[in-house]
Amino acid sequence: MNREYLNRDYDTDVITFDYSEGKKISGDVFINLEQVRKNAALYSVTENDEIRRVMVHGILHMAGFSDATRQEKKVMKKMENEALILWMKEEKENG
Repeated sequence: MNREYLNRDYDTDVITFDYSEGKKISGDVFINLEQVRKNAALYSVTENDEIRRVMVHGILHMAGFSDATRQEKKVMKKMENEALILWMKEEKENG
């Protein structure tokens, strides 16, 4: 999909097609599970945690955030981490 739709010649863990309009977030998030498994092993996290991360990453793109520059990547990673902390807290509290 990365090659076909975005003309990028490399594998990626997530691709987001953003259809958002105004304050309405809408889009498709495609997750490459093979790449997620590789990344989970590389970063010593569970596959479920890595899936959560790429889901959040895709939603952040639909919310208008980019990760094209080094600074944008830093901001995106910070927001991912904050969202994942909230997600895990909610999961613990509500089972």
